Amino acid sequence: MEMPIIAVVLAFGLALLLTPLVRKWAFKCGALDKPDQRKLHHKVMPRLGGLAIFISFLTAVLVTQEITLQVAGLLTGGFLIVLLGFLDDTRGVSPRLKLAGQVVAACAVIPFGLEVNFITNPLSEEPLLLGYLSIPVTVLWIVSVTNAVNLIDGLDGLASGITFIASLTLAAVVCIEMYQSVSSPAQWEAVVLALILAAAVLGFLRYNFYPAKIFLGDTGSMFLGFSVAVLSVMGLAKSATFISVIIPIVILGIPLLDTVFAILRRYLGQKPIFQPDREHLHHRLIQMGMSHRQAVLSIYGVSLVLGLSAIVLTLMTTKQAAIFLVILSTIVLVAANKIGVTRAGSRAPYLTQPNKQQRSSRM
Repeated sequence: MEMPIIAVVLAFGLALLLTPLVRKWAFKCGALDKPDQRKLHHKVMPRLGGLAIFISFLTAVLVTQEITLQVAGLLTGGFLIVLLGFLDDTRGVSPRLKLAGQVVAACAVIPFGLEVNFITNPLSEEPLLLGYLSIPVTVLWIVSVTNAVNLIDGLDGLASGITFIASLTLAAVVCIEMYQSVSSPAQWEAVVLALILAAAVLGFLRYNFYPAKIFLGDTGSMFLGFSVAVLSVMGLAKSATFISVIIPIVILGIPLLDTVFAILRRYLGQKPIFQPDREHLHHRLIQMGMSHRQAVLSIYGVSLVLGLSAIVLTLMTTKQAAIFLVILSTIVLVAANKIGVTRAGSRAPYLTQPNKQQRSSRM
């Protein structure tokens, strides 16, 4: 992998140039997000913004980087997930069909060597080979993160900003891991690709931050979640330390926890898992009186704290990290309960599924 400076500048510049063009095309092809009782915007908005990010990322990688087996795997799976998102943004895809498509995209990266082969025993630091479980564990991780970022995409600039922070954090953590132990080419590839992704997202944020001119759509939110999940496998899942297994979860703490709480909340409330509600973190912050911008910036701040926590974890011993994680988890759970995202059957009602013309990524 070459140095990423040119690639980063190219990805950023292309995203700035392509996003307005994609916005115009979204209006022409009818990829529009219409307001309803569940959504927080009040006018028709174009989707497909993720297409600008994907094209910028893909072009920067193809033009400036060597295409190794694992890079080809990321691009292949990324193309499939973007295709799935495009179909959902333009025609509408049922939740179950969308999940099946995500599984297919996750499985597509495995022949390229992108899989979690082992986890580390925290007591002995010895690797535990997963064997036949490596494929389902890898698919579960990729699909979980893909959906987590998709679900958090509920405010202008929220999912893209969180992904930007997560990508930079991932690059920093992998660099530290490489410095501390014997590094592999795949780790440097993960660093470079994470920086290119962050640059493309930053260029898109120019049009997506409040007040947004275009939404990510499923095309973007699923691609971002998918990419960060695969990059974490490339950069950290091959490392034989317990901390390396935990770090991706900390980096992606906001979307992952919000998804877990949503599933538990709907299950305990005896509601379908796929049925959307207005009890996600961003909804609760708005209900508490925050403005749109304040809610987004607050979640950015928490993501940044979690990112810095992930960096600190890489510098700790296993025992120190365990204590730190217990404290961090306690703070997060207390805060989540205080805000109300853990409660079933709270004030905001569960909502019926939108029809295909109204469906958007904003669950």
